[in-house]
Amino acid sequence: MIQDTTLEIPTRPSRPFIGEEMELKSWEDVRPFYDNLLNRPIENADDLHQWLLDRSELESYLSENFAWRYIRMTCDTSNEDLISKLNFFIADIQPQMTAYGNDLDLKAVNSPFLSQLTDAGYDVMVRSMKKAIEIFREENIPLQTEMQTEERKYGAIAGAMTVVIDGKEVTLQQASDLLQSTDRAVREEAWRKIWERRYEDHESLDELFDRLRTLRHQVAVNAGFANFRDYAFAALGRFDYTPDDCFNFHESVAAAVVPLLDTLANERKQKLSVDPLRPWDSKVDPDGHPPLKPFTTSNELLEKTIACFDRLDVQLGNYLRIMRAMGHLDLESRKGKAPGGYNYPLEEIGVPFIFMNATSSLRDLVTMVHEGGHAVHSFLTRELPLKAFRNPPMEVAELASMSMELLSMDHWDVFFDNPEELRRAKLQHLESIIETLPWVATIDKFQHWIYENPTHSITEREQNWLQIYDQFSDNVTDWSGLESFNAYVWQRQLHLYEVPFYYIEYGIAQLGAIGIWRNYRKDPATGLQGYKDALSLGYKAPIRAIYDAAQVPFDFSRQHIQELIGFVWEEIEQLKKS
Repeated sequence: MIQDTTLEIPTRPSRPFIGEEMELKSWEDVRPFYDNLLNRPIENADDLHQWLLDRSELESYLSENFAWRYIRMTCDTSNEDLISKLNFFIADIQPQMTAYGNDLDLKAVNSPFLSQLTDAGYDVMVRSMKKAIEIFREENIPLQTEMQTEERKYGAIAGAMTVVIDGKEVTLQQASDLLQSTDRAVREEAWRKIWERRYEDHESLDELFDRLRTLRHQVAVNAGFANFRDYAFAALGRFDYTPDDCFNFHESVAAAVVPLLDTLANERKQKLSVDPLRPWDSKVDPDGHPPLKPFTTSNELLEKTIACFDRLDVQLGNYLRIMRAMGHLDLESRKGKAPGGYNYPLEEIGVPFIFMNATSSLRDLVTMVHEGGHAVHSFLTRELPLKAFRNPPMEVAELASMSMELLSMDHWDVFFDNPEELRRAKLQHLESIIETLPWVATIDKFQHWIYENPTHSITEREQNWLQIYDQFSDNVTDWSGLESFNAYVWQRQLHLYEVPFYYIEYGIAQLGAIGIWRNYRKDPATGLQGYKDALSLGYKAPIRAIYDAAQVPFDFSRQHIQELIGFVWEEIEQLKKS
C-alpha cells in the first residue's frame, strides 16, 4: 500500500491579492479588498481577467473560512464558542459579502471587455452572474441572514437527540443499527425509542419550519416571485430544467419504480413470515442473517475505502490518503455531533473535508464512498483558476457521489471477504436504489406543495405529507397505531430545513449514476474515464454538456427511467439467483 509519506501533500496557493497573513476578525479586515475590486479601473481584457482572478482569491479565502467554522460547529454542536464563531460570520460577514457581491457582478457583466474572454466556462459563469443580479434585492440581505441563523438550529436540535438502550445512552444513528437485528422485539424497541425521541421535538421542529417557510416566502416576494419555489429555481441556477420537469420525474417514478416497492415488501413479508409487515421490519435481512459489518472502526472504514478506490484508480485512493494525512476527516458517530454526512469543499487548499456519523453498518460504507465521490470531484477541479469554475451545480456534484457508490460496489470484496456477505451487500444497495428514487420524489413533491401554499397550517402540512408519502410508498407496510410518527417522518430530512429545494438533484444524479455504472460494466476503462472527464469540467459547461461528457443522457422520461431501473432490477434478480 502507498504510505502517506510518499504523497505530495497540497499546499495553499499564494495570495498575491489579499496577502499571505490574512486573518478574519471583522469585516474591516476584508472590506479594503472589496473596495479595491469595486473601484479598480478595468481598461482591457487582461485587466478584467486579473480582476476575476483577484475576486476569486478573496472569495475562496472567505469560503474556506466559513467552511471551517461550519465544520467545527457540526463536529461539536454543544460548543457555544464554535456556534458563536459561525454565527459571527453569518451575521457580520455574509450580509456585506452579499451586497458587495451584487455590485461586483454588475461591474463584471457591464464591462465592455467581457466579450473578449472567450475561454471555456466564462459564458456559464456570466449566465449565473446575470441571474444573481436579476434576483438580488437589498432588503433580502437581513432576511437571508436570519434564515441562515434559523437553519442552523436544526442540527443542534437533531444532534442532541439520544436514546437509552440496554442502559446505555446512544445516538439515533447508533440506535438505528439495531433495526437490522434478527430479533424482532429488539428492532421494535429500537424503532419506537428512535421515533418517540424524534416526536418529543416535533412541535419545536414544526415551529422552526414555520419560521423558515415564512422567511423564505418573503424573500421570494421581495424578489418579484410568486413563491419561494420559483425563487429557488432561479437562485439555484436551474437553467436546464423546470418545475414541470420535476413533476414529470414524480409521475415517471410513481409509474416505473413505486410498483417495485410492493414487490420487494411482499417478498420481505413472506421471507420474514410476519403479518403484518411493520416499519421496524424494513432493514433486517429478510433471510434471517445478522447485520452486515463491513468494518468495526472508522480507521478500518477509511483503510478499506482507500483500498477500494485503489482498485478503480490508485490516484483516487491517494486523494483519500491526502485527506487522512491532513486531518480532513471526522467519521465516527458521537453525542453532540450534527446528524448526517457531507463532503465540504475547501476553496483555497482544494482538499475537502469529509464528515459523517459512522457506526459499523453497510449504510456507513455507502455514505463513505458517496462522500468520497464528492472528494474526488473536489480534487479533479482544484486546479481550475476561478472559484466559479470549481462550483458545479448539485445535479453534477451528486453525479460524482452517487456514481462512486456503484463504481466502487464492484470492488466491495475489500470489505467482505465472504462471497455470500458480498452478495448480500450488493443486493441491499441495489434495492436501496429502488427505494431512493421514490423517496426523492416524495421529498421534492412535498417541497413544491409547501412553497406553493405558503400560508398552510401545520394540520394541512401533515395531511398533505401523508397524502404524498402514500403515493410513493409501498402498500404492504402497516403503520397502524403509528400514525403520529408517520406524520412527521419528513422532519428527519435535514435538507428541508437547511438547504430547501436541494433534493431532486439526488434523483437526477441517481439516474446518471446508473448510466455511468452501466457504461463501466460494458467497458471499465471507458466508463471510468467518462466519469472523470465529466467531473473535471467543474462548472465550465452546462449540466447537459457535463452529462454528455459522462456519456449519459439528462432525461427524466418514464421510458428512460424504466430502462435504467430495468438494468438495476436485472442485477438484483441475478444476485438473488447466485
